[in-house]
Amino acid sequence: MAFDPTEARSHTITILVENRFGVLSRVSGLFSGRGYNIDSLSVGETLDPTVSRMTIVVRATQAVIEQVVKHLHKLIDVIKVIDLTDEEHVSREMLLLRVSAAPATRAEVLRLADIFRAKIVDVTPLSYTLEVTGDESKIGDILELLKPFGIQEVVRTGKVAIARGSKTLSRKDLAKVQQLQSASRAVGYDE
Repeated sequence: MAFDPTEARSHTITILVENRFGVLSRVSGLFSGRGYNIDSLSVGETLDPTVSRMTIVVRATQAVIEQVVKHLHKLIDVIKVIDLTDEEHVSREMLLLRVSAAPATRAEVLRLADIFRAKIVDVTPLSYTLEVTGDESKIGDILELLKPFGIQEVVRTGKVAIARGSKTLSRKDLAKVQQLQSASRAVGYDE
């Protein structure tokens, strides 16, 4: 079934940016300025410490995403923008959750943790803290199954995603990164 381009749906966008002060604010401002809430946002350095990768998940129509991508390309600190929504990609999220683990329910909580390949990262007399990594449905499933035991706290990272296969930066993108590294910095960027 084909999707309706006028209907809002979840989009996963990755953006390579210069690792500088204020870039995150400018990028997120493009979404909030159009009245769209970012569902998830993850940012981290790449192999090159002068370049960061942002993974943004936002719910919007195809037309809105196309406009935002065009505006992102115009930002001076943006190196590359990729909408992975319709591309083959791998994505993961991490969840830390503290769940009640009374003596009578400890074995069942441990069994569920084992099924979902969760790690127990902290233990107290009345709770376990679990670390779970997986796609959105896996995270949702373990949360649903552990609810009856009493979830005390939940912390989630945003989604991180990468294209499947051997897709890498193009020569043009690599040249832009090298050019940015050798260019003199504008006043106020580097202290």
